[in-house]
Amino acid sequence: MSTPATSHVDPNFIPIFGESLEMLRKVLLTEKAQPLIVSGSGTLGWDMMCNLIEPGDNVLVLNTGYFGDKFGECLEVYGANVTHLRAPIGSRPDRGAVREALASATKPYKLVVITHVDTSTGVLSNVRSIAEVVHEKSPSTLVVVDGVCSVGSEEIRFDQWGLDIVLTASQKALGCPPGLAILMVSQKALGVFNNRKTNVPSYYASWAKWLPIMQAYESRKGSYFATPAVQLIYALHTSLRQILTSGTMEQRFAAHLGASRGFKQKIRDLGLRQLPESDEFAANGMTAIWLPEGISVPDLLAALAKRGVQIAGGLHVDVATKYFRIGHMGISVTRKHLDVVYDALSAGLTELGYKH
Repeated sequence: MSTPATSHVDPNFIPIFGESLEMLRKVLLTEKAQPLIVSGSGTLGWDMMCNLIEPGDNVLVLNTGYFGDKFGECLEVYGANVTHLRAPIGSRPDRGAVREALASATKPYKLVVITHVDTSTGVLSNVRSIAEVVHEKSPSTLVVVDGVCSVGSEEIRFDQWGLDIVLTASQKALGCPPGLAILMVSQKALGVFNNRKTNVPSYYASWAKWLPIMQAYESRKGSYFATPAVQLIYALHTSLRQILTSGTMEQRFAAHLGASRGFKQKIRDLGLRQLPESDEFAANGMTAIWLPEGISVPDLLAALAKRGVQIAGGLHVDVATKYFRIGHMGISVTRKHLDVVYDALSAGLTELGYKH
């Protein structure tokens, strides 16, 4: 981030952008999918689904919390008929429910949307299993994964699982400041885009504008549609290089799984309960935890902040005041920050009168 401010067509920057696109394929384990890096928050990734949606298209949203609600809301803006397949708080739709929803549709769903990890609940969806059902029951349907809270910390195999879109952002397990929306788009999805019958209802989010830019930079040529966030792309390049040179993606997945299981066991040892129903349903990059009786979110956040640790309150509208969330991904795993967090949490709870 401290590199000198330069033009987006500076000869030193052009290969940085091109290499970043190429490294994203390696992180997401794909050979031929098209990456896009666009200035904006992860929410822009939702809006970029307008390239696939036309008025009246059916979309099935597998809803595990707040971000499923909001993704569906975004798609409705572009004319989609959205059906939410909801699960109780802490759970997730299973294969049977997905199969039934696909079979009972009056016309095929254009997209099935999965929030891989819903940051509001810490619930981990089984993307591989869902994709298998979609391919079996509705082969024309595109599998879209919101991976904002999963790319870089959870197992994702784009080609092997037959995914069509994975969208993410720079600020979580990819280890950069916020400000970049990142997508990986399959050739099948690009075919749907190229065959749409109506104009894309967006200017900035249109793939017709961005695809030539990505292709130019990957071929080491500067190009312009809208100014990229040059410094953020330098940061992303550094982070992706660190991820890919510190071991295989399999080793990274395993490191997050091991750290998560160890931390969740410590949470149980404290007498606390997770929001997800089981470890199988729980993210490896974060933990959502029910508050003990008599302790409030503001008090707990303040107690940990005094100890140099930041955690988050609840986000799911139905239970926001009843739980808190701890993120552990990227360097928070590799540098064992969780030991510090656990000590602060234990001390903070004791200070607030919690006994177990």
